[in-house]
Amino acid sequence: MHKRLFIPGPVDVAEDVLEKMATPMIGHRTKDASILQRSISEKMQKLMYTKNQIMLSTTSGSGLMEGAIRSCTRRRAAVFSVGAFGDRWHKMAEANGVPADKFASEWGKPTTPEMVDRALSTGKYDLITITHNETSTGLMNPVEEIAEVMKKYPEVIFCMDTVSSMGGTKIEIDKLGVDVCITSTQKCLGLPPGLAICSISEKALKAAEQVPNRGYYLDLLNLYKYIQKKDHQYPSTPSLPHMFALDYQLTKILEEEGMENRFARHSEMAEYVRGWAKEYFDLFPEEKYASNTLTTVKNTKDINVAELNKELGKRGYMISNGYGDLKEKTFRIAHMAETTLDEIRQLLSIIEEILEL
Repeated sequence: MHKRLFIPGPVDVAEDVLEKMATPMIGHRTKDASILQRSISEKMQKLMYTKNQIMLSTTSGSGLMEGAIRSCTRRRAAVFSVGAFGDRWHKMAEANGVPADKFASEWGKPTTPEMVDRALSTGKYDLITITHNETSTGLMNPVEEIAEVMKKYPEVIFCMDTVSSMGGTKIEIDKLGVDVCITSTQKCLGLPPGLAICSISEKALKAAEQVPNRGYYLDLLNLYKYIQKKDHQYPSTPSLPHMFALDYQLTKILEEEGMENRFARHSEMAEYVRGWAKEYFDLFPEEKYASNTLTTVKNTKDINVAELNKELGKRGYMISNGYGDLKEKTFRIAHMAETTLDEIRQLLSIIEEILEL
């Protein structure tokens, strides 16, 4: 039996989108491949509110996160972490020999503009990384406020992880001044895992020119130059099935549902789950910074989360236990991609029934 997924990725994928992945192959060096990849780039620019070049990578979002910190850090990176995925960005820097310092917030608390200002005022850093939406803690950072601080430091490259939020909440890349914005397919975009996407600014490209060892497969400057020269083709064989599906899904998002309607649906689901969490349990993150795409619930009743998930599984549903040290202390309910408010209501009523709330 297929379990309906309410986990922070991978998400359930609509049948018609899955079918697009079975499109017969084309040569990845053909004009048709260029047309497909250019079409995706133009649609992603609309969704990301950017004029910057879009680049695709046959990796998970982590691939482009690693590529960004390695390709664009000239001297030292300031990595701001609000949970597991900020921590991961710092580990990537260390593993690649990129000098970096981690500025961690207490889990459930945001990266504040003051933290960013304090770090950058030292003059030590020429790149920062911010996690827009942290799935371990269910927190969405105040990026508009952070962006205001970044205006004081025009020489610093601004990298942002929107893996679990792009397509589920409005993120205006150019307005925020983000130089490298990274996302991937298996969360709010509503596709299977396997493709990552980023936008990249001229400023980031100029910074990359000053970095001698950018790696090979994930060298963002090389990727950029190749797609300029070869009309949106890529140096290595890309995942064409994902691209067929992504192009189709982006048309659905932009033309059928509409971006504002999509963002409003995600917001409505988030508010409903938060209200439910506060009624029966509590929210883990500070409510002001609660995510629009996933809710991390504090397990104030000391329920057995693994057992709850087992019972949900018998009924055809699946949620997520807490991440890492938060296992059994929290549980997570995702409300992203094509999930509807009615499906969320149904899930929560089944949880109430199982737990006799």
